[in-house]
Amino acid sequence: MTKHKLFKLGAVAALTVTGVSAITSLKTARAANFTAIKRVKINYLPGKGLNIWTNYNKGKFMGYRAKDGTIWNVAETAVDKKGNLWYKVGTREWIEARYTVDVGMDTPASTNAKTKKSTAKNVVNNVISLGTVTKKSTKKFKATKAKAAKVKKAKQIVDAAVKKTSKKSTTKKVASTQASSKAGAIVALAKQQVGKPYAWGANGPDSFDCSSLVQYVFKNAAGMNLPRTTYDQVKVGQTVYQKSQANGQPVSANNLQVGDLLFWGSESSPYHVAIYIGNNQYVNAATPEQGTILQTMTSYFAPTIVKRVL
Repeated sequence: MTKHKLFKLGAVAALTVTGVSAITSLKTARAANFTAIKRVKINYLPGKGLNIWTNYNKGKFMGYRAKDGTIWNVAETAVDKKGNLWYKVGTREWIEARYTVDVGMDTPASTNAKTKKSTAKNVVNNVISLGTVTKKSTKKFKATKAKAAKVKKAKQIVDAAVKKTSKKSTTKKVASTQASSKAGAIVALAKQQVGKPYAWGANGPDSFDCSSLVQYVFKNAAGMNLPRTTYDQVKVGQTVYQKSQANGQPVSANNLQVGDLLFWGSESSPYHVAIYIGNNQYVNAATPEQGTILQTMTSYFAPTIVKRVL
């Protein structure tokens, strides 16, 4: 009989089983040498269980369910042909993500918390001199001094304006040239990875998952050290587009620039990332079946968040 290793936090009581034979064939255990990418809580109907399937695409019901309210480790994420997100919670067990909510991963308490010290405001009293100020008696001297001060101030203003304009123009030119050069290198290196296999947790250069492809390309093409996971990558750079703030309208290619990062999912829980290479196309490490591929953006599977890091 087939044995199943489930990445469940807790006991066998987290499952409901249909049929006597299913009970005897099921062995529930915490997976060995397993690192969870996230944890989720079953958010189904009270007292009901969520079906567990053999695959995220046309899978078969395995005869047992995950109880509502139980917490599970997620080993892998995938999107089916209809665009629905799935979580892998065992060696070959899958559940639909829409019936779950994210729960926090255990993180060590920070030992370097910085404490802000309140500083009392200094009160400065203006002291008025009681002495008598001696006035210049010559009007000509006063007029000459005032005129010289005005000329000096006018010269300072003109010099500062010229210097500021020149510096701004030079900085813009340099930044634009550098960004354009980096973008070209990113596109070239991203295209070179097309055809390589997908492997969850792989860091390249022979195989990638979606976020490691992004990290590898930006580091080797542009010298940029981006975070390793989608959860941290989505926090970097400037937000160019967010579906939740665009009335559900898909992002337009006119608003995108080469090198932009395309994310799917929410800002707090993105599940996929790709590199935009222009012409409405992107390169991504898609799935184990597809590997690293070049795709065209469609309204059917459009990104929900766009970040600009160049």
